[in-house]
Amino acid sequence: MIDYILTEKSAHLSDLRNNLKKITGKGEAVAILSRNKPVFYAVPLEVFENMLEQIDDMQLGKVIKKRRRQPSVKVSIDDL
Repeated sequence: MIDYILTEKSAHLSDLRNNLKKITGKGEAVAILSRNKPVFYAVPLEVFENMLEQIDDMQLGKVIKKRRRQPSVKVSIDDL
């Protein structure tokens, strides 16, 4: 089975234990390997927050598309 590494940088799990700051200090996502297979990704906080924001935007986009298909209701500004 082929395992894809989705980052430019990777490190072994034992390296992570020994020197966390050296591996994750440049603000890049890092693939953490065990037995030469990726087991997880270490992602900087800013990147993670950006990913969550993009996921939220995609979900809101789905809601907007769904609501566009529904008939609109005319409302007077005075009624608001």
